[in-house]
Amino acid sequence: MMPEISLNILDVAENSVRANASLIEIIVDVQPGDDKMTVMIKDDGCGMTKEEAERVQDPFYTTRTTRKVGLGVPFLKQAAESTDGRFQIVSEKGKGTEVTAVFTLSHIDRMPLGDISSTIHTLIVFNEQTDFRYTYTYGEKSFVLDTREMREILGEEVSFSEPEVSAFIKEYLETNRQETDGGADV
Repeated sequence: MMPEISLNILDVAENSVRANASLIEIIVDVQPGDDKMTVMIKDDGCGMTKEEAERVQDPFYTTRTTRKVGLGVPFLKQAAESTDGRFQIVSEKGKGTEVTAVFTLSHIDRMPLGDISSTIHTLIVFNEQTDFRYTYTYGEKSFVLDTREMREILGEEVSFSEPEVSAFIKEYLETNRQETDGGADV
């Protein structure tokens, strides 16, 4: 089991990158009043058949050749269900995939969200061929980072991995998360 939900998000989003997604949407919606946290990763990649979507939830199934098991989706599923939450994967061949995990916030077995800002930063900086739209909500407050908007402002020739740009992205994520959740321990 991965120690943080953000690492599960990283692994599932990397699956989306490998599925040739041009846009990956990541939503983290924390609702303390409802005792719920919802995580959604949605892509416009190659998608899967119904059978493949069922098999990908099996930790001993993978299409990768670099390791013999696929752990991202099964770990996220187990992490959500262990909190009396739920998990769903919806995919259509040629259209993309949507993975949703719902966690009970107060459940003793819920892993911490972890360093989600670093996770999103890593995805953006190391996968420049893919656009990301990240939405973080805490109660009534939220913020969005969309790399398509950043490309419009910076121009296509500027790399997200350039030190100044990378540092800006990291600071933007950390500052906005702090402003959104007030430093809550999620």
